Amino acid sequence: MKPIRSFPFSDLPRPPSPITVSVNLDALTLNFQQVRQWIAPHTKILAIIKADAYGHGAIPVSQTLEPLGIFGFGVASVLEGIALREHHIHCPIVVMGPLLPGHLREIIHHQLTPVISRIEIFQKLIEQLPLHKNPFPVHLKVDTGLHRLGFETDQALSLLAGLNTSASPVKIQGLMSHFADADNHDPTLTNQQIHKFLEFIDQTKRLGVHAPILHMANSAGILFHPTSHLGMVRPGLMLYGYAPRKESPSPSIQLQPVMEATTYVAHLRTLQPGEIVGYNALFRTRRPSHIAVLPVGYTHGFPRHLTGVGHVLIQGEPAPIIGKICMDMMMVDVTDIPNPTIGEEVVLLGRQGTREITAEDYADWLKTIPYEVLCGIGGKANRIYIHHPLNTTHPILLPHSEKDVRE
Repeated sequence: MKPIRSFPFSDLPRPPSPITVSVNLDALTLNFQQVRQWIAPHTKILAIIKADAYGHGAIPVSQTLEPLGIFGFGVASVLEGIALREHHIHCPIVVMGPLLPGHLREIIHHQLTPVISRIEIFQKLIEQLPLHKNPFPVHLKVDTGLHRLGFETDQALSLLAGLNTSASPVKIQGLMSHFADADNHDPTLTNQQIHKFLEFIDQTKRLGVHAPILHMANSAGILFHPTSHLGMVRPGLMLYGYAPRKESPSPSIQLQPVMEATTYVAHLRTLQPGEIVGYNALFRTRRPSHIAVLPVGYTHGFPRHLTGVGHVLIQGEPAPIIGKICMDMMMVDVTDIPNPTIGEEVVLLGRQGTREITAEDYADWLKTIPYEVLCGIGGKANRIYIHHPLNTTHPILLPHSEKDVRE
């Protein structure tokens, strides 16, 4: 029997997606500038672009932000960091997810900055680093209340106390923690975490350790907890146009959604009263109805829970989602929309006419958060990158694909 040939994932053909996501790089730049103006001039910015920049495309996003005076980028995995290096991103890339010893060789080779949460990883890294080169930068994470990654504070202090900085092949570039509840209107837990982290920093200074960078503020910390800004902040969601909770801390913060998503009408049906639509007879028409079938479903980031609560925009009007959303199709009621046509544009996320659907709308419909919505939609779409200044009405399509953007 002939062996089955295996194909690398990158060699497999990728069919075009029925969703087109437009990523507005000018809105991204504006949001970055909003962060810059909100924090102190000396505070560094580490842009979080994990999960392929929340579905927006990590390579174009990083290439847009790098020239703006950013400190660096935060990613979740070594593979994400390598992809940035291969696309000529030269600033620091901080790998914030969990690490295994097998990751360290690539971290060293690609000059990535690891966030260390376990003593084993710290020791293995030291073993693999040559002594005669410049000390390798690392960030130590301490757990102040999230109870996910990070050292207990006494463990971190013990590690730092035993570190001979003059002979070590590593340097502690940063000390960090992460919030558990910074978007809550009740600041109690967040204030406790800030106090615990600042107390830890004071203890490190008494040991003679003075890390150049201290950081713990995510988007919610940036917007609602200014005492957490410290030496560096880590904006994620707000770069892409959304606040972690709906109200803004100030009228001066004007974030612009970066992503819009569209599809098209693939099929039209006319039904009589009492006919079912979709699986399990979940929906039954109550009047003569026109139904449009869209070529998107839960595999494209539209969960079945949207059925009966969400809508799309056709001709600037809401078309309710009816019947159970399928793997790669959904049905919408277009009875009240005049003369819909096959191939007509459907807005899934964004503005059409005077109406708009935002990631916050989806989050409300699904009882989730905008982070999950953006990652789900943007990750399965054809993405195009546009410059669309806010005072113009005609986007300029960039003359390149995502693969060769600014290479």
